[in-house]
Amino acid sequence: MRKKAALVCALLMCLTVLTACHHQVDRASFTIPESFDESTPVEIVFWAKNDTNQTQTDIYKQAMADFEALYPNVKVTMRLYTDYNQIYRDVLTNISTDTTPNVCITYPDHIATYLTGNNVVVPLDDLMEDPLYGLGGSELRFDGPSREEIVPEFLAEGIIGGQQYALPYMRSTEAVYLNQDFVEALGYEVPEILTWDFVWEVSEKAMAKDEEGNFLLNGQKTLIPFIYKSTDNMMISMLRQLDAGYSTEAGEVLIFNDTTTALLEEVYAHARSRAFSTFGISSYPGNFLNAGQCVFAIDSTAGATWMGSDAPLLDIHKEQVVPFTTAVRMIPQFDPENPKMISQGPSVCIFSKDDTQQVLASWLFVQYLLTNEVQIAYSGTEGYLPVTLKAQESQEYRDYLARKGEDNREHYAVKIEASELLMRNMSNTFTTPVFNGSADLRQAAGQLIEESAKAARRKKEMNREFIETLYSDMTSLYHLDQIQVTREEGETAEDAGRTESDTPLPTESRVLLGAIAAIWIVIGIGRLTAAARKSREKN
Repeated sequence: MRKKAALVCALLMCLTVLTACHHQVDRASFTIPESFDESTPVEIVFWAKNDTNQTQTDIYKQAMADFEALYPNVKVTMRLYTDYNQIYRDVLTNISTDTTPNVCITYPDHIATYLTGNNVVVPLDDLMEDPLYGLGGSELRFDGPSREEIVPEFLAEGIIGGQQYALPYMRSTEAVYLNQDFVEALGYEVPEILTWDFVWEVSEKAMAKDEEGNFLLNGQKTLIPFIYKSTDNMMISMLRQLDAGYSTEAGEVLIFNDTTTALLEEVYAHARSRAFSTFGISSYPGNFLNAGQCVFAIDSTAGATWMGSDAPLLDIHKEQVVPFTTAVRMIPQFDPENPKMISQGPSVCIFSKDDTQQVLASWLFVQYLLTNEVQIAYSGTEGYLPVTLKAQESQEYRDYLARKGEDNREHYAVKIEASELLMRNMSNTFTTPVFNGSADLRQAAGQLIEESAKAARRKKEMNREFIETLYSDMTSLYHLDQIQVTREEGETAEDAGRTESDTPLPTESRVLLGAIAAIWIVIGIGRLTAAARKSREKN
């Protein structure tokens, strides 16, 4: 009797688990309500990020107030962060307790992890196409963009596993901020498109010193000709420009190849001469650039307001600033005729909730963040580019660009030149594949350069053993060997580069198999108990 009772309990538990799993899928799929109920109060929580820039905060607050005026039953509460990774960690923590925000500034790499085993992010495809409340919908109380008015390259960045899970909010790329006076003093002209060979050559020539150990170029004891802030972007961009392996869309890790090794050897050589360094080793490149201690500083276009001797934002004392002519160029290229530059910047996603009206309100707010009022205002704070053609082609934004150099605040020339750089090259931008583990692979890519540069400064020998150990360490540290390769519908295991035994089963299948195993365990325990009882009775 007890055996039967245990079996029934096990079955009930399994059914409960399966039902809960099914509930998650239903909630995430999200059925659009026929109408937005404006008679019932709705509160949505918005997690946003800024770099302690009060102007950005004010723009968020104004957007929230304007949205609430259009939809008086909706209350938007904002939580500000200064770091995207902290948002990422907090979301992961809150998923387990079902306390995620409603709307979140994030990156597609992070969303891919949010989606693992939990259907917590709302797919946006149906919402975008809804004739009433979708992009450009007839029931919107504001002039939002249509699908065609969002830059297609930026919109495509939010597609994960064939579904749209995020909309772009702002976009940036990387740029070279260079001291033109230094380049010319070394006997060179600044080309329109820099090559890696040019940057390495100029950087090495800048290392010449006088008898007292002062650099001839700046007369100072300190000079780091070339500093790259984001070494993950550096490695990823180099590999992309050379059409070398990084990863596949399915999640296969391809970065440990001969091209990567050759690039690391190049980095090692210039780090050993001290002509090259990184943010992780030497600190913020803009500080060295503005103090006349750097020739080429590579950072995001969103950081343009910190670059140049007339920059409105400085992290060094004004007395340390050395006046110079600042030029802005795309990152160095291997093939100037076929330039490639990374597209980056925050996106916006919506988290699943049981209240469909709350989800719909969140969707309306996300669309409001794409209106010209918000896009143009926010892009003016730093070197960001609006993600909609609607904003870029507006008279207001064109007027903003035309006033370049009019002042060193809103119309700071370097900042606007950085935005124009991306605007001219939107079709030359690229993104990396997004999958569960892609964020870890990105960190590993940067760490390869960091470790190679550190080894050079410590005068360690870069040989085959060093490279093999480095690759092994990065694989272990970032769990790259644990990334599950996914398979598209109709694709064979061999096509994906793995065997059937490597293929992850759907969540429901794994739960069902676990339930069957649990039932057989209960049956086995019951049989062992009965056998033990009979043995005692015989004795």
